[in-house]
Amino acid sequence: IIETYSVASLIEAADAAVKAGDVEPMLIHLAFGIGGKSYTVLTGEVASVKAAVEEGSAIASEKGLLIRQVVIPRPAKQLIESLA
Repeated sequence: IIETYSVASLIEAADAAVKAGDVEPMLIHLAFGIGGKSYTVLTGEVASVKAAVEEGSAIASEKGLLIRQVVIPRPAKQLIESLA
């Protein structure tokens, strides 16, 4: 998961993340109604997701727009279903 303070920074971070690793974007939530805070959820092998999240987060962090990043290995099935 990569969370940012702006829609544009999230799109840029998600693009960098997907290009950096063998991952798929599972969800991209662009939150226009709450000041632009946005997040993306990526899926793939843990090592690939870690590399992708690091790359995407670095892009947002350079601009001071990264809120938080987290990798959750093997998330609970119920969590995945609630995101779909």
